[in-house]
Amino acid sequence: MSLRKSIEGLSPYQSLFLLALPAATVEPLKLVAVAVAGEGHWITGTVMIVACYAFSLLVVERLFVIVKPKLLTIPWFAKIWKAFVSVRTRMIGTFRGSRTENAIRDTPSASK
Repeated sequence: MSLRKSIEGLSPYQSLFLLALPAATVEPLKLVAVAVAGEGHWITGTVMIVACYAFSLLVVERLFVIVKPKLLTIPWFAKIWKAFVSVRTRMIGTFRGSRTENAIRDTPSASK
């Protein structure tokens, strides 16, 4: 059995715990990296920050994609996710709308 199939077979709360482990590890490490850079070890701090963000993108994000269907079966998680997606959609629409309006207003044919 593949690792992905094993992860997909977990219960919703097991999936949440599995996702929380790497996320709870990498987020504090980002703060430690900033502290290391602040102490004058800016190359080491920068490398740590880059490594933490790479881990977040390559592991935590991929893991979230796999466990998201299970997480959405948890009522409180589904409610939070729906609110997040709603806010994100409105924000993207706000920026796209203003950019489109500015482009239309700035075109020579629109000013006639």
